[in-house]
Amino acid sequence: MVKKSTKTVALTLTAAALLVGATACGSKNNENNTGSTNTGNAGTNAGTNTGTSAKNVTITFQNIYPDPATPSYKMMHEIVDQYQKDHPNVKIALDSMNTDQQKLKLKTQAASNTVPDITIVNPSAQLQPYVKVLAPLNDMLDKNGLKDTFQKGLLDYYSVDGNIYGVPDGNNIEVVYYNKDLFAQAGITTTPTTYDEFLADVKALRAKGITPIAEGEKDSWTGSFLFMNILLRTNGGPGFLQDVVDGKKTFKDPAFIEAVTAMQDLIQAKAFEEGATSIDYNTGGNIFKTGKAAMMIMGTWETGAVDSSVVGPKVGVFKFPTVNGKGDPDQFMLAPGSAFAISANSKHLQETKDFLNYFMTEMPKKQFELKNAVGSGQIITGDFKAAGYSQLAQDLLEMFKGVKGGDISFDNTMKPAVAQAHLSSIQNMFVQKVDPAAVAAEHQAAFDANK
Repeated sequence: MVKKSTKTVALTLTAAALLVGATACGSKNNENNTGSTNTGNAGTNAGTNTGTSAKNVTITFQNIYPDPATPSYKMMHEIVDQYQKDHPNVKIALDSMNTDQQKLKLKTQAASNTVPDITIVNPSAQLQPYVKVLAPLNDMLDKNGLKDTFQKGLLDYYSVDGNIYGVPDGNNIEVVYYNKDLFAQAGITTTPTTYDEFLADVKALRAKGITPIAEGEKDSWTGSFLFMNILLRTNGGPGFLQDVVDGKKTFKDPAFIEAVTAMQDLIQAKAFEEGATSIDYNTGGNIFKTGKAAMMIMGTWETGAVDSSVVGPKVGVFKFPTVNGKGDPDQFMLAPGSAFAISANSKHLQETKDFLNYFMTEMPKKQFELKNAVGSGQIITGDFKAAGYSQLAQDLLEMFKGVKGGDISFDNTMKPAVAQAHLSSIQNMFVQKVDPAAVAAEHQAAFDANK
C-alpha cells in the first residue's frame, strides 16, 4: 500500500484545498485549473456507445446516500435514472444505507467473496483489507479524461502499488456549523475561538434549554471525528498518530490524555442530546437541520444538506477553537471522501466500469446544479455566487483558501482492530465518566496487540 507521512498528507490536502477560483470567492474546486470539469458539458460523451454488448445486465450499486432529503441522494438518482433511460438494457439496483451499516456489510461480503458490482471504500488504512477483492480502475480513469477531473493528489489515498481502487466523492474539512438564532437566544454574540469559550457557550445554551450540539454517536465514527479535532489541537498540530506508528510517542502521551480530558469535559457539560449513542448519523444531523440543536460539528460535505434544510438561512460556520492555548485553527481534520470501488469478481465488469465512468463524469455537473459543490473531490468550475450559492457556502469556500493542512481520521490511519478499540472507547465516554489515563491505556494495549 502507498503510505504517506502525516507531513506529506497535510501538504497534499493543503494543496488540494488551495485550488480556488476567483469567481467562487475562493474554493478548493479550482475554476481556472486547466484540468477542470466544465459544469455545462460534464458527461457529454459519457453516454455514447461504449463498444460493449447490448445484453441485459443488472449492476448492484452499493452506496451511502440513503436520505431523500439530501442533495447527494438527488444527485445519485438523477444520474442513475438518466443512465438507465439512455441504456435500456442496463438496470442499476441501488443498495443504500448509512456509513456504519455499509462498512459492516462490506466486511461480511468481502469475507464471503460476494462484494457487489459497485461498493464503497474509504482511504488509506481502511482500503488495504479490501484490495484483493477489488478491480483496478486505472483504465476506467483514463477514459474521457476522468482522472484529470480529481483534485491533485487525492487519488493517492485510494492507490496501492500503482493501481487506483477507488474514486472519491469528496475532499472535506471538519467545521462547526451553528444556528445564529439559537446562539442569540442564549445571549451568545460572538463565535468562540478558545475551548474555554466554547464550553461556556455550551453551558449558556444548555441553561436556556437548548441542545448545544447534535450528535449521532450510534455511528461511532462521529464522536471519533470530533475527538480527533481536539487531539489535533492538544498535540499542537498534526502527526500524533503517525508518531505513535513510528514509535516516537505512545497513547499515554500527555497530549492524548489532555484530549480525552477535554472531550470528557464537553460530554459532562451535557453538550449533546440525551441518548446520543442510540441515534444514528442521519438522525443526529436532522436534529440540527430542524432547529433542535445549536451546533453540528461535521465535515463540509453537509453544506448542501444544511442549505436545503429549514434552518439553512440561519446557519453560520466557524473553525474549531484552540484547546488550552494550543493548536492552529487553520489546521483541520481532513476528510478525503468515501470512494466508489468495483468488485474484481463482477459478472459485468466492463459494463460496471462504463456506468461508473459516466456517473463520475456527470457528478460534478449535478453537484454544482444542486448547490452541493462544497467539499467535492472533483474540480468544479462555475460562478458560485451567480449560481445562487448561499452565504454559508461562499464562507466555506473562502475558508478553504486558508487551510494549512491537518490530520486524517483515526480509522484511516490505524489498523482496523486498533481503530475499532478506539471507536468503542470514545463511544463509551458518552455513556459514563471515565479515567483519561485508563482510556489512554486501552488505546495503547490495542495498538501493542496489533503491531
